[in-house]
Amino acid sequence: MLRLTMRRLSLPALLAACLWLGTGCAPEKDRDSTHARKRMVHEQLTGPGRGIKDERVLTAMHTVPRHEFVPDEVRFSAYDDRPLPIGHGQTISQPFIVAFMTEQLKPLPTDKILEVGTGSGYQAAILSGLVKEVFTIEIVEPLAKRAETDLRRLGYTNVLVKAGDGYKGWPEHAPFDAIIVTCAPDQVPKPLIEQLRDGGRMIIPVGPDGGVQELYVLEKRGGEVKQRAVLPVRFVPMTREGGAKP
Repeated sequence: MLRLTMRRLSLPALLAACLWLGTGCAPEKDRDSTHARKRMVHEQLTGPGRGIKDERVLTAMHTVPRHEFVPDEVRFSAYDDRPLPIGHGQTISQPFIVAFMTEQLKPLPTDKILEVGTGSGYQAAILSGLVKEVFTIEIVEPLAKRAETDLRRLGYTNVLVKAGDGYKGWPEHAPFDAIIVTCAPDQVPKPLIEQLRDGGRMIIPVGPDGGVQELYVLEKRGGEVKQRAVLPVRFVPMTREGGAKP
């Protein structure tokens, strides 16, 4: 006859038991979100007509919990192929756009990156694991504070958040190896070009609110800036302090 003996396990022993049993001890919601991210990457990023190929970018998109960066009321749609509202008239871009912009930026592990338009902090979280430092600016102060709290809570320690006018950039930390802009001005802000180091890259949507916008990749070499359009897009407009649009 087999006798089962019950005894209290220490935390290390309990964790070891969980590992031995596989995913049996993992919360169901964690398993669900992991599956949702895997499906998102397969269907929305590497599937037909999408073609994201950078393995580092794909790993980041598979790892970062997108549902942690959207309001509770839209969490069920966190991994859908569409932008989502995050409050204050702002949105989080659809996963493909986040991955596409990140891939086009060609982030390197040694890079110091400036992001203009923090939003919920999701793009900064994606970049966090790909580069050395991320400096991100959000003009809507409540969003900046919430993003900073969420990024710290989730362990993204190499991201520094600032509430302010992104049109001005962040000159105290310039020059930047790369700049990513997630809101659309009518033209590329001169301060951002000035804060881009020689040899640096920038990706930015440009165009009027509600009109035709193009996503541009810029490269700065020898004081000259070359740009190329890579994708038609639609972003929320860039606003400046006082509500003006550049």
